[in-house]
Amino acid sequence: MKTPLIRVRLSRLPLDTAARQGRFGHARPCPGYEGLRGLDTGEWAGRTLDEVAAEAPAALRAWMTEPGYAPPGGESVDALIARVGAELAGLTAGTHRMTVEQAVVRAAVVYALELPAAAFWRLDVRPESVTTLTGRAGRWNLLVGQPEEPGQGLPQRFAPDPATRSGPSTPS
Repeated sequence: MKTPLIRVRLSRLPLDTAARQGRFGHARPCPGYEGLRGLDTGEWAGRTLDEVAAEAPAALRAWMTEPGYAPPGGESVDALIARVGAELAGLTAGTHRMTVEQAVVRAAVVYALELPAAAFWRLDVRPESVTTLTGRAGRWNLLVGQPEEPGQGLPQRFAPDPATRSGPSTPS
């Protein structure tokens, strides 16, 4: 008997004013999925990266290089990955769609693919993008890339230049 499939579609929130200013977030909730609320940055919430770096450079460096280190009053990357992983492990079969912060998408991918926690900082998630995980029997897969929408081409900056396109040449 085939085990039921779980599909998780994580949509990253658009950049708000605070994010555009480089400010730490306030652990935004994810209604219906408590374990997928944003990263708790504790006393750093609402402050810019530059402000924290000027005041506590060693603490900031530790948080970004030691997955077990938590900012004052906040949570570590290890704790975030564990929390997000517990939420994913508890999902029922079917498709789940949620809008979350970048840190939650990172943690979900690290958990699902059983990556080392240090990989968390190496994952970039574009605003308003969708990351899809599919799982069955405790094993997760990451869906990378999505088909283009009908009528949508590649943005000009990504379109191949026909003059430099490689491939079979046409006979003359």
